[in-house]
Amino acid sequence: MTDFSVLDLVPVREGGSVGDALAAATALARTAQDAGCKRFWVAEHHAMKGIAGGATSVVLAHIGNATSTIRIGSGGIMLPNHSPFQIAEQFGTLDALFPGRIDLGLGRAPGAGPELQRALRKDLHRAAEMFPQDVAELIALMAGETAVQPTPGVGAKPQFWMLGSSLFGAQLAAKLGLPYAFASHFAPDHLDTALELYRRDFQPSEACEKPHVMVAMNLFVADTEDEAEYLATSQLQAFVALRTGTPGKLPPPVRGYRASLPPQAQAMLAHIGQASATGTPQQAAEAVRAFIARTGADEVLFGGSMYDPEARCRSLRLAMEALAA
Repeated sequence: MTDFSVLDLVPVREGGSVGDALAAATALARTAQDAGCKRFWVAEHHAMKGIAGGATSVVLAHIGNATSTIRIGSGGIMLPNHSPFQIAEQFGTLDALFPGRIDLGLGRAPGAGPELQRALRKDLHRAAEMFPQDVAELIALMAGETAVQPTPGVGAKPQFWMLGSSLFGAQLAAKLGLPYAFASHFAPDHLDTALELYRRDFQPSEACEKPHVMVAMNLFVADTEDEAEYLATSQLQAFVALRTGTPGKLPPPVRGYRASLPPQAQAMLAHIGQASATGTPQQAAEAVRAFIARTGADEVLFGGSMYDPEARCRSLRLAMEALAA
């Protein structure tokens, strides 16, 4: 049976505040829990005025207090931005607060220009080269296998995940015997090859006896296909803004937005849209099931920001009801 989960970027809307974004994330997490979702993940981004999840572990502590049963975690922590010891302390704290509910998804991409590197006091490209060693060190820190031991951290048992959008993450996840989540919602190019490689080379571990795959999709559901397409245009505008170097806060939806774009931008959105479920509940459920059939995924992670937080909560409810039918 396939499990369904939610990825939230904690988007800051045009005309809204960081506080509004955090309140919306809380409401979405409660909706996900009530709808039967397995996990609620927050992604780490920095120096982006439209995304409020930068202090990921702090956001997760807030989400954990607002929920009771759903697993919460990072989708992901970009480990090159941090020392493994710091992350062991942070997620050791979360594991102590919410035992049995914490996921620690790890990514390699630094995603930072020179200005952010200076702000973080890190050579992120060099740190990215150390990613495999840092992952191993982080696991060892929590297992109590290091000379200096983090408190909190030692003995913590978050579920480790490897995140990726290329073959590198698949190879490392297979080598370490970790569950693997692929970012197909924005980078679908290497999806099929990465999953094949991961399953072929997987080495069982204490954490994971057999390959376990999660794939990400964008989800936009409403009563009509036209309304779902309309709600999706806030995310589409954000994609275009990011790819053209002008990211900002999440804009309101625009009717006819896709058709108003030049062919190159339309092609880019169509390419990303390979991993999307947009339309009525039945249409979205059919798209999700087709994607599961293609990938053989054990879990599906639903992303996709909407300008109206209640519309996104309703979209998730409608999708989960249709998938359960």
